[in-house]
Amino acid sequence: MAYSKLHNVSIIGVSACVPRNIVENKDYAIFEEGEAEKFIATTGIERRRIVENGVCTSDLCFAAAEKLIIDLNWVKSDIEVLIFVSHTADYKLPATACILQDRLKLPINCMCFDITLGCSGYVHGLNVISSLLSSGNSKKGLLLVGNTQSMYAAYDDKSAYPLFADAGTATALEYNPDANEMFYHFSTDGSGYQAIIVPDGGCRNPVNEESFKMIDFGSGIRRSKLHEALDGMEVFSFGIRRAPETVNQLMEKFSLSTDDVDYFLFHQANKFMNERIRKKLKIPLEKTPYNIENFGNTSCATIPLLMVTNLQNELSNQKLNLVLCGFGVGLSWGSAYLSVEKIVCSDLIEI
Repeated sequence: MAYSKLHNVSIIGVSACVPRNIVENKDYAIFEEGEAEKFIATTGIERRRIVENGVCTSDLCFAAAEKLIIDLNWVKSDIEVLIFVSHTADYKLPATACILQDRLKLPINCMCFDITLGCSGYVHGLNVISSLLSSGNSKKGLLLVGNTQSMYAAYDDKSAYPLFADAGTATALEYNPDANEMFYHFSTDGSGYQAIIVPDGGCRNPVNEESFKMIDFGSGIRRSKLHEALDGMEVFSFGIRRAPETVNQLMEKFSLSTDDVDYFLFHQANKFMNERIRKKLKIPLEKTPYNIENFGNTSCATIPLLMVTNLQNELSNQKLNLVLCGFGVGLSWGSAYLSVEKIVCSDLIEI
């Protein structure tokens, strides 16, 4: 099992950007009579933010980063690490992090690279960038995490389209010898990779004429091999098993208790799944905030977006002990325990 304990790093700011475009699930034309109400009651997703044509994940993360840099009063030349976590990159190559380095006008001595992960990506990204900063050789870093998940969802696939939405986030970290320790736990089961997959478009299955053909799977599910395929039952079973497991392993390994934690921030997968996870862990409802009703499932962006939308005042004015838990595509999952104190939490940005 992959455990990690990190020293000397503090999160000092977080920001998030979402599209202005709001899509209401009650207006989704593919739903038959009564289906919209049932879907909303089960998943908790009433509406989502969806990008307009031409807007990419990097655009949302760029806006979040620019806002956070200004609010922190950071000098851009001091930023030495930039990591972009997403599975909706601008191009097959180069890495989107390199493009963002130039767009943000960061120095050329800034280390930049991408991490291709989805729902567990924020926790993984925090661990990686904190590891790079913990030695003190680099002092400041930006973690840019987001997805334009809607681009992979076929409109005619009601198992996926009304779930997914778009967001980009920025988290600022810096070397701090007085920082509280961060604790992590990670796991992976690649045997389940087909549970959430875009089958064509990579090197294994390059794009071909068949890739564009819409296939009718019945029950309101019609998509091509360039769209995201979601095995709902498999993912649900995975989530309610692995998310409680990683949190319990984290808490046991580092001798933590629920009383030590102010908030548990779970990947906003869907309300029914997350409530099953919360109840299995015996966590009070008031310690598990949700924003899924207004923003849907934004993959790796859900946790930092939740911080901005639901905890801005508390993050800005007091110390909070947080457990973060991400789980999904890969299959990949992980959790973290960390403390933040009076950090900069920027207002939500809309573009």
